[in-house]
Amino acid sequence: MPNDLVYMRHMLAAIEKIDRYLTGMDYEGFTTNDMAVDAVVRELEIVGEAARNLSTLFVEEHPEIPWRRIKAMRNVLIHQYFGVDLKVVWDTCRSNLPQLKSFVLNQLARGG
Repeated sequence: MPNDLVYMRHMLAAIEKIDRYLTGMDYEGFTTNDMAVDAVVRELEIVGEAARNLSTLFVEEHPEIPWRRIKAMRNVLIHQYFGVDLKVVWDTCRSNLPQLKSFVLNQLARGG
C-alpha cells in the first residue's frame, strides 16, 4: 500500500500539470499547439504508467475506476505515438481526468 500512495502522488502531479497546460484552451487551440499536445500526452503516459504500477489488491478494491482503459491509453500513447487521436486525448482530459483526480485526492487524504 505505501507504494500505491507514491504512484497516486505521481498521478495527481501529472493530472495537475495537464489541468495547467489546458487552462483557457479549447480543442482547436489544443490541437494546433504542439507543445501543449506533447506535454499533455507525456503526462497521460505518466498517469498510465503510475496506474500500471499500482498493486493488484488496490486496483481490485477500486473497480469504479477504469484501470484497464487508463493502462490501455498509456500503451497507445507510448507504442502508437504516430497515430494518437487528439480527440480521444482531449475528451479524456476533459471528461475522465476530473473523476480520477477526485478519486486520487480522496485516497491520498485517507492515506490510501
